[in-house]
Amino acid sequence: MLISQNQLKKDLKDPNLILVDCRSYEEYSKGHIPRAVNLDLFYYHWSDTSREGMKSFEKQMKNLLSFLGVTKRKTIVFYDEVSGTSAARGVWLLLYFSHSNGYMLDGGFKKWKKHGLPIEKKTNGFKPAKFSGKINKNIIAGYEYINKKIGKVKLIDTRTKDEYKGNIIRAARKGHIPTAINIDWTLNIQNDGTMKPTKDLSKLYNLSKNDEIITYCQGGYRAANSFLALKRLGFKNVRVYLGSWGEWGNKLELPVE
Repeated sequence: MLISQNQLKKDLKDPNLILVDCRSYEEYSKGHIPRAVNLDLFYYHWSDTSREGMKSFEKQMKNLLSFLGVTKRKTIVFYDEVSGTSAARGVWLLLYFSHSNGYMLDGGFKKWKKHGLPIEKKTNGFKPAKFSGKINKNIIAGYEYINKKIGKVKLIDTRTKDEYKGNIIRAARKGHIPTAINIDWTLNIQNDGTMKPTKDLSKLYNLSKNDEIITYCQGGYRAANSFLALKRLGFKNVRVYLGSWGEWGNKLELPVE
């Protein structure tokens, strides 16, 4: 699910490529990779994983992917400043709709720029298409599912240590989901902005491949990055808690530590 700078450079002429700059428009307008459209995915938080909430999420995301122009034939590459959270969310979102031809640019714009590769400033328009995809329920978790599974699954809190411990409060309550361990998503990334190699990631995620793992953060973006790291290591049963602490911490009936 990662694509290198060199491979993307070769693919820039591919008519079936959709290149998505997930940074803010301000950053995009100062310079971006040629052909890239700008879609700041960080705007699309979702903190309702009830049955009705998920129906609305799926409808809105289908509309978003249609606007982006995604079809089965298209290859979608997302990039951030580094191998970051919004680009990872884009890849995870495509997988949720069973579109496997989605990638995150390893090292992001930071590495692209450092290597002196082509940059442009003009705004590129979208070419909408009718998107349809089959929902993959195996890579997502809602609050009801997690509440039933506490103690039976491995929960990874990908936020900072201060958020995990409750020193930083970003919901009605502080702390974390019971039994969750804290592995900050930034530990997935090297100094040059690329994702760490598997030998380093395996030391970080010293878990059984038989475990069911659920990642979460505040809004499901950092969790998506750790989801990609775990999939890179070959973990099969990994889910992202879409609502994350933004939902869990505000539901007073749910348990916290």
